[in-house]
Amino acid sequence: MRKCGYVAIIGKPNAGKSTLMNALLGCELSIVNKKAQTTRNKILGIFTEKNIQIVFIDTPGLFEPKYELQKFMMSELKSSFKEADIILHIIDVTEFSMRALKDIEDRFAKEFKGKKRIVVLNKIDLEEQDDVKSKMVMLKEEFKFETIIPISAKEDFNLTEVQREITDNLPVSEFFFDDEILTDKPEKFFVAEIIRQKILDLYQDEVPYSVYVDIVEFIERKDAKDYINAEIVLERETQKIIFIGRNGDKIKMLGKFAREGIEKFLKKEVYLKLFVKVRKDWRKDKKFLREAYKQ
Repeated sequence: MRKCGYVAIIGKPNAGKSTLMNALLGCELSIVNKKAQTTRNKILGIFTEKNIQIVFIDTPGLFEPKYELQKFMMSELKSSFKEADIILHIIDVTEFSMRALKDIEDRFAKEFKGKKRIVVLNKIDLEEQDDVKSKMVMLKEEFKFETIIPISAKEDFNLTEVQREITDNLPVSEFFFDDEILTDKPEKFFVAEIIRQKILDLYQDEVPYSVYVDIVEFIERKDAKDYINAEIVLERETQKIIFIGRNGDKIKMLGKFAREGIEKFLKKEVYLKLFVKVRKDWRKDKKFLREAYKQ
């Protein structure tokens, strides 16, 4: 008897959603960074073992959208609710707020209705044990959550219990994907995400959030390194000066780190070309976003 289903991983920005999915899959699929709101698209991570297939959906963080890009991110989140058989709600125990949780419960009451909910308290390695226990009691009393699991996604603590709880609640179903498939996204998507991750690592303030990465060309070559031409779109000319750096030192560093990350992911050598351009206020441009994110 096979069991298969979709599990939407939701939570506030920087709660550890991508870290958790990567840990449950056993590979780095979603980009992870200390900066909030790094995930823009929903990303499927497919775990298949024996007669079990879990289709994890890594989602953008729960927040109030202020401009068009963030509205797109929220549409990605809401569409994941429709697909999900199980909602895995991750809460950062170090940023615990009953008011914020109440807002989420009220705001998404319709989407949560009828769904199996598994709540995980993440980052418990950073909190006193007695505090973790008291917060679990508060959650049970206030929201009547049936399943609350304390974990540390970063330290791989108690993830077996999360996997078991998910498996127990999966519907009986044939697999949705072939056994060997890990994700629904093409290599080109992850190459762009790796470049964006390195941008998040290297740049500060608003610059990383103002970046869109477009893979213009991705050519696999038999007798030479694969050729990748990536276009980095910024919102303002002043950002371009910061991005490139004095004598081009900053973008050279980005190229080096991005190429190394891409080669590690693809397991082959690549020639990476980066080109920087400005499209004013692209995050507010509906037409650009429709094309960029294929809405």
